[in-house]
Amino acid sequence: MKAEGIAVVTGARRGIGRAVAIERARRGFDVLATMRDPAAGTGLADEAQNAGGQLRVEALDVTRPETITLPRGLRVLVNNAGSEREHLPVEETPLELWRDLFETNVFGVVDVTRRAVPLLREAGGGVICNIGSSSILAPVPFYAAYRASKAAVSALSMTLRAELAPQHIRVVEIMPGPVDTDMLQHSQETSVRPAGEPYRPLADRMNANKDMVATMIQPVGDAACLIVDAVLDDDGPMRYGCDPMSTGMIDAWRRVSDEEMMRGMLEQLMPEGAVRPR
Repeated sequence: MKAEGIAVVTGARRGIGRAVAIERARRGFDVLATMRDPAAGTGLADEAQNAGGQLRVEALDVTRPETITLPRGLRVLVNNAGSEREHLPVEETPLELWRDLFETNVFGVVDVTRRAVPLLREAGGGVICNIGSSSILAPVPFYAAYRASKAAVSALSMTLRAELAPQHIRVVEIMPGPVDTDMLQHSQETSVRPAGEPYRPLADRMNANKDMVATMIQPVGDAACLIVDAVLDDDGPMRYGCDPMSTGMIDAWRRVSDEEMMRGMLEQLMPEGAVRPR
């Protein structure tokens, strides 16, 4: 894969999407940075130009089909647009929250992707890069709705990989951990506060573990470089991390069984005095 042709990045207003759009432009792609409100992308084109690249900002809301327009000549699609909501135990999470997350994180990805496939095929092939989450590899309490939406994207990526390989379209799944973005900052600053008392000890343990996460945060620019490297690596695997924690989790997931990995993580999460999982 050469760094040339058109690359579309969804959710490029901030965070990983913005950094990936700039890094792709710097590498030589003609980047289309999309977001719900193009006014939020003020300065993005200038930033890319200062890095030596070309970038345009356009409106695209993955939850509004009438706004989804992709260009001919598309070589790379980065499905980055996503959302996160309040984290609660499953029994206390309203269905509206589940539906809201899946509307953006799953159905939005599907809608953009199905429109991109014929354009990538017409251009002779390319790459679909889905931004998932390394959290799907761990039994993270209170994150069920978010993790389920990202697990759906992971399953989608696997099927796309099989369907599109004969058409010279490669699928890459990026599974970030702690990357220095506004979303991570909000997550770090917001305590897990389940309403039900039975969950209190586990919530306390989750909040205490945030200090450990803070030691492994990757600068967003460094994460973007690793993501673009993954897209350009024709011989690489489907799944990549883009920070020390996610890379380590993926390496562990490849080495050990699901049960062994889950048992170790559950033991770390259990409050003092709790019955250990068997």
